[in-house]
Amino acid sequence: MSILRKKKIENILKDAADGYGDGHDAGLKKILGVKDLTFLGIAAVVGAGIFSTIGGAAFNGGPGVSVLFIITAITCGFSALCYAEFASRVPVSGSAYTYSYVSFGEVVAWIIGWALILEYAIGNIVVAISWSGYFNNLLEHVFNIHLPDWMLVDPQTAIQAFNKATTELQQNAANLSPKDIASYQFAIKAYNEAPRFAGSPVFFNLPAFIIVCLVTWLAYIGIKESKQSANYMVIFKIAVIIFVIVAGAFL
Repeated sequence: MSILRKKKIENILKDAADGYGDGHDAGLKKILGVKDLTFLGIAAVVGAGIFSTIGGAAFNGGPGVSVLFIITAITCGFSALCYAEFASRVPVSGSAYTYSYVSFGEVVAWIIGWALILEYAIGNIVVAISWSGYFNNLLEHVFNIHLPDWMLVDPQTAIQAFNKATTELQQNAANLSPKDIASYQFAIKAYNEAPRFAGSPVFFNLPAFIIVCLVTWLAYIGIKESKQSANYMVIFKIAVIIFVIVAGAFL
């Protein structure tokens, strides 16, 4: 049997009717409405990157970032239209995997399925780390709570920073700026003050770990609860963006 074989829409709809998808007589219940799906789409497009990287992008790109936002918005619009067309033609669960199975064949669907798993896994890591940085700044500057440095970084990053800081201070200390020296000394101090287990320093990002556990628990208890939380977060995100735009226009 060919790995490029395609699955016909008629067969997919039959499987859904037999209980293998989200058809009318199948197991999955349709909980998400138009509003929920719209908010999910906004959340997917306006991710954590707009809060964690927009400053650096604006600093390096200047006014060209505005043009980039327009191009990205147009691209996202075409992508949304494509998904809407796919969803109307193949009204079952599976998303991009099922759509690829129908359009391009099994091997392409298999590749896209694994690509989506990697994308969501890596994307969640980036979002959790970004949230951890904001949460730590909130604790320090608002509540005057200082978490230990070894609770705010992953082991690989901490070890790489320690090795780089040690090398730079030993070989190039005379040419470093005071800011770089302070940063390197901070990395060395965090490494030296970390607790040891079996002779190795212990590092883990506690805020990121907690937020991942909370989101996982929320997704586990049910789609109704998770969709409500997601809707509230999207509304808050839109409000923050509007506030930043308005504030920037008057500054």
